[in-house]
Amino acid sequence: STGGQIPNNLALKLHENGVKVLGTNPKDINRAEDRHVFSALLDRLEVDQPAWVELSSLKQATKAAKELGYPVLIRPSFVLSGAAMSVAFDEPSLVKFLKRATAVSSDHPVVISKFIENAREIEIDGVAQNGDLVVYAITEHVENAGTHSGDATVVTPPQRTYLETIRRAKGITKKIIKELKITGPFNMQFLAKHNTIQVIECNVRASRSFPFVSKVTGHNFIEVATKALLGKNVKGNYQTLELDYVAVKSPQFSHGRIKGADPLLYVEMASTGEVACFGDSYHEALLKSMISAGFRLPKKNILVSLGGEENKVKLLPSLQLLSEMGFTLYGSEGTTDFMEENGIACSKVHKITTGQEPNILSLIEHGDIDLIINIPTRPLARENEDGFVIRRKAVDLNIPLITNRQLAEACIIALKETGGGTLPCKPWSAYKPSDS
Repeated sequence: STGGQIPNNLALKLHENGVKVLGTNPKDINRAEDRHVFSALLDRLEVDQPAWVELSSLKQATKAAKELGYPVLIRPSFVLSGAAMSVAFDEPSLVKFLKRATAVSSDHPVVISKFIENAREIEIDGVAQNGDLVVYAITEHVENAGTHSGDATVVTPPQRTYLETIRRAKGITKKIIKELKITGPFNMQFLAKHNTIQVIECNVRASRSFPFVSKVTGHNFIEVATKALLGKNVKGNYQTLELDYVAVKSPQFSHGRIKGADPLLYVEMASTGEVACFGDSYHEALLKSMISAGFRLPKKNILVSLGGEENKVKLLPSLQLLSEMGFTLYGSEGTTDFMEENGIACSKVHKITTGQEPNILSLIEHGDIDLIINIPTRPLARENEDGFVIRRKAVDLNIPLITNRQLAEACIIALKETGGGTLPCKPWSAYKPSDS
């Protein structure tokens, strides 16, 4: 239960070959892994889930995608870290991604599900014993759903999730772990949008967030899980929500070592590490974690390139904050026009493909830019034109880069709230819960 996806894939085979498996029965682990069985389980429990269908032919897949409505998420079964997962926005990209998914997981079915845009993702990490919830911690992603949980910026205790949503997520979790008779660690993932909550999946194993939530809450989740596996009584009063501080976990990437890699957050995991930091506020913890993961706070010049009207409109208040804080803003053609129409001073630089000066590429290579905010029109479509060159240049020249709108908003507000990045430094012991 602590080795990622591989043990889940092996559990039932070990059980069938007479190996004693501690904790959750391998047949119940398989019920969580088998999409058909788990979906039927959710339906029986009257728990909402994104619409999905299993693929048996390309023709059926294209028909199903039209019925579900684009965009759709393509996902092979029994894979680790979102391998070969993709979001298709149209039929040509669907066909391309399906061929890739089939090649990665030919022994297992490929499913497509409705991709819910502008939804938030929350997770519950916990330990259960004999189907009863023992201890849990709720984390929320800064980025909208669609960014792999291993690449997401994660916050606990939750800062923006409604108490009603938390209550409902906990209630759903209790139903599922009771049905699966879970003993040991588990991870539950949810989509939250408006007043609705949907279950993405249940992993009957420890997730990569177990060390994080253990450090933050002061409760050693894997110790509790191990005792539960051994049959010891682990029930108790574990406080995990009412904390006087906040912790944020930021991903680390190695795009600079991979020639030609596009440093976009995506449904397929790309991070090679992560760093968690504590703070008296969400904004303090966020900046600390980003800095610890290699981010440098901007001092003067920021290049902004925003694709799509929605990104421009939703980032407008944040762009106004940057201007008020005294940053010099440079923008691509459309972004500059939008900012100037809204009273924000911005110097226009031409797209790379135009060849005109002042040019975005020349500006970046000159070395005066402290931060690049490059948000694609479709953040999961992997556009491969000027945006890719900008992002790749940022990586190659070691310029801080933000490619996600929600993270850009959070970072800018944090800069404002902390007075430009003046961050206090305390020992970890200063953040320990009073009851631990």
